[in-house]
Amino acid sequence: MGEPAQKRIIRKLDLERFLSKIKPHPSPKANLEQYTISESVAATMLCTAAYVYGDIVGKRVLDLGCGTGRLALAAAFLNAKSVLGVDIDKVAVSVAAKNSVDLGFKNCADWVAGDIEAVTGKVDTVVENPPFGVQRRTADRRFLEKALELGGSIYSFHNHPTFDRVLIARLKASGSQLVQVDSSPFLARLIETHGGRIEAVYAFLLEIPHMFDFHTKAKQEIIIDLYMIQTKK
Repeated sequence: MGEPAQKRIIRKLDLERFLSKIKPHPSPKANLEQYTISESVAATMLCTAAYVYGDIVGKRVLDLGCGTGRLALAAAFLNAKSVLGVDIDKVAVSVAAKNSVDLGFKNCADWVAGDIEAVTGKVDTVVENPPFGVQRRTADRRFLEKALELGGSIYSFHNHPTFDRVLIARLKASGSQLVQVDSSPFLARLIETHGGRIEAVYAFLLEIPHMFDFHTKAKQEIIIDLYMIQTKK
């Protein structure tokens, strides 16, 4: 599959189909919180970034904690100028590199196996689905701080601060699959301190299948929040 024409607007459904072709991690690690967001949630994030805010098409995009390359390759499919994926897991990066070759994006996607702190310089846009800090407290904080250091625009997923049954019901009833919510006071302070401005926060419903030994249910539903951020630099 080759790259689409530069000026063609890509439908969300077509992006979801593309995302479904990206091979997942063969052996995800619990300590790295390697949960995969759904094609629908990822496509909503990237299409919003591309066509509402103008932050993907023709832009330099960085995916921090890229896993097997879902967000980075989705950005490439949406005609990003270049994409770079960084992950500490060498297996995940190897799969991401193979995915980029198999899907026809070898020439515009680069991959780095290493800690995110090794990344320097500036990019137009950062996308990330970081660890939420369930296994390692505040693990997502490092990713957000690094994104604010490197990017002009940031799209970052985070765990919703509370278990909210009412919000879960609203999300299930929502035809758009997302609901605008207030930001976490902690994340709002962190973002402001590091020179960022929150444009919007949207809640999504994420279904986690039974993946690890400590999971007690066949599947679990949690709320995740997408933070859309601009830096003041």
